[in-house]
Amino acid sequence: MGEPRRIKYPELPLTGGCACGRVRYEITAPPIDAGYCHCGLCRLTTGAVMLAWATVPIDGFRYVVGEPSVYRSSEWGERRFCSNCGAQFEYRAQKDPKVVDVNIGLLDQPDQVPPASHVWVEDEVTWLKIQDDLPRYLGRGPEI
Repeated sequence: MGEPRRIKYPELPLTGGCACGRVRYEITAPPIDAGYCHCGLCRLTTGAVMLAWATVPIDGFRYVVGEPSVYRSSEWGERRFCSNCGAQFEYRAQKDPKVVDVNIGLLDQPDQVPPASHVWVEDEVTWLKIQDDLPRYLGRGPEI
């Protein structure tokens, strides 16, 4: 249903934070992957019909102001968010502790990390019709 994803490498470091400013982070390693997630769990935890994310090595990601709260969103992962304004920063899967999926929308310069694919399109809301040429995967797509 798609070809391998092509990632654009941004200028580093990337910085980001929440709406209220209580929590800020820095990314010092280039993204490994980036995409749009259409899964129902991302929809429920963000309130958005899809989520743009970037996977980065955990050793290239750190919080520089404040500490997020942790929500165990499933048996296989957890999400970190600001307990004051509710902004969701990231998702961490138990099976891959060496990476973190960061929500692109909270980057100070989200244009630096354009998505390269759509994942979990089997859960896409029926009225959402994105007509780009990015690869689309029913599930999570091929391992990167």
